[in-house]
Amino acid sequence: MVQADADLLILGAGPAGLSAAQYGSRANLKVLAIEKLSPGGQALVIDKLENYPGDVNPRSGFDFAQDMRRQAENFGAEIINDTVLSLRKEGSLFTAALGNGKELRSYAVILATGAVHRSLGISGEAEFSGRGVSYCATCDGPFFKGKKILVIGGGDAACDEAQYLSLLTDQVILIHRRDAFRAQKGLAQRVLRNPNIDVRLNTRPLEIRGDKQVTSVLLENCITNEQYEEPVSAVFVFAGAVPQTGLAPDAKTDEASYIITDQRMASSIPGLFAAGDIRSSPFRQVVVAAAEGAIAAHCAAEYIDTLKP
Repeated sequence: MVQADADLLILGAGPAGLSAAQYGSRANLKVLAIEKLSPGGQALVIDKLENYPGDVNPRSGFDFAQDMRRQAENFGAEIINDTVLSLRKEGSLFTAALGNGKELRSYAVILATGAVHRSLGISGEAEFSGRGVSYCATCDGPFFKGKKILVIGGGDAACDEAQYLSLLTDQVILIHRRDAFRAQKGLAQRVLRNPNIDVRLNTRPLEIRGDKQVTSVLLENCITNEQYEEPVSAVFVFAGAVPQTGLAPDAKTDEASYIITDQRMASSIPGLFAAGDIRSSPFRQVVVAAAEGAIAAHCAAEYIDTLKP
């Protein structure tokens, strides 16, 4: 008889995965969390995490992620640095094939693989990636201190990163193709009041230009169709995200390809749970991901109890 290597496998170790690892371990489960990069996920690039309940003083996403990791490990979770190539279910067990050639089996799986940035698909974006085109302000912003920077997007990420970049330069241009931001109202208002940020709504990018580095962007007014070239040294893109659902192609998803779950974080596949940015949700924040991870682990433990002798 095939034996399980763990009670619960958690794929991804961002805030959702690390929270699930903690709660799964506290439920006396043998928990293995697999992360191909560094534990912390997108929280690692947050400059100042200022809205997590209980943390009165803002702190870096890196420090927050390190604390989450240590907490999960203190409860007994094991975090493995590797890539999951495939996931399949045979009978009552899931099998995850790893990049190192090993396979791990468990009774339940929590998908917490998150989402990755969505590219614009315009000319020059791929060519100048790493040479003036970036998707992480805290990673690359300091390279463009005092220079003119273009930020593209209208959600929380775009507004938050524009705020950060405005600390490095007084020449930030924030464009959004619609006539209003999608970001939280308070965050959007701060951006609109920031003297270092030139907000241009109803504006979209057509082409990123340059030689060895980005030198300008061709923009278009969505109402008048007027096109003009704006000299800039860098372009930061925050145009949404693509959920990483490739390991569960048979799970039911919404129109944007996010996994649909019930209130127990259970997907359409028995024993497969989802939490964090991979899950269909009206609101994606660190606190939401952590809460979903806790719920997923709690309900996975109840599911596992029905299977283990």
